[in-house]
Amino acid sequence: MTRNIETFAFLSSGTPESDEAMASLVQVYGQTAPKDADVIIALGGDGFMLQTLQNHMNQGKMTYGMNRGSVGFLMNEYSETGLKERVEAAQAETIRPLKMVAESLEEGTVTSFALNDVYLLRQSYQAAKIRITVDDQVRLEELICDGVMVATPAGSTAYNLSAQGPILPLDARLLALTPVSPFRPRRWRGALLSNKVTVRLDILEPEKRPVNAVADHTEVKSVLSVTIEEASQLRATILFDKNHSWNERILKEQFLY
Repeated sequence: MTRNIETFAFLSSGTPESDEAMASLVQVYGQTAPKDADVIIALGGDGFMLQTLQNHMNQGKMTYGMNRGSVGFLMNEYSETGLKERVEAAQAETIRPLKMVAESLEEGTVTSFALNDVYLLRQSYQAAKIRITVDDQVRLEELICDGVMVATPAGSTAYNLSAQGPILPLDARLLALTPVSPFRPRRWRGALLSNKVTVRLDILEPEKRPVNAVADHTEVKSVLSVTIEEASQLRATILFDKNHSWNERILKEQFLY
């Protein structure tokens, strides 16, 4: 799909490299406020890209990232030339966040959204004990572990991948349920779930074995339970260069091993 792009909103992650790139690009292409721009250009790494997508979710805005960070799996290669043509020819992908509802001893009920993942991690030297329920059916009575996460396809190449979770194509209607350093059952390596399910994680022995929950950039301490489901009514649109699409990156990543 070719689109007609006239105005850009350049956003920097705040690093010297990103600030320098933004100054150069604004000089060439001008600067428009995000609410009025045809496309938002995020300059930084994957973390800044996710933050930008969250900030402008459900506003009908497309976001095109250029890598000025350390990872940049969600980003396109940086170049100051031909930006208008690249963006007009880019491939659009729609991603939907997860909704986390956490019940906390300290903070009560906390609702937050995550484009990457929702994960639980032990607070203390003792392993966490977590019960896993999917659509009101207990699937794992007790997981003893350092933590566990639910990752979206967009987040499957982040923390999920380092925890030996599966890489998911961006258009897959799946979520990855992945344990972090499981002790019992030792051989359990997680599950692939439909993106329509509701996952509930209950903390067993919460006072003795405290656990924190994190949804992208939001952390909730001392949780009792966490419910996770896809927020299907929310969406963000991300643009990839045609010669460096998300699906091509996914295929390459899987053949690196």
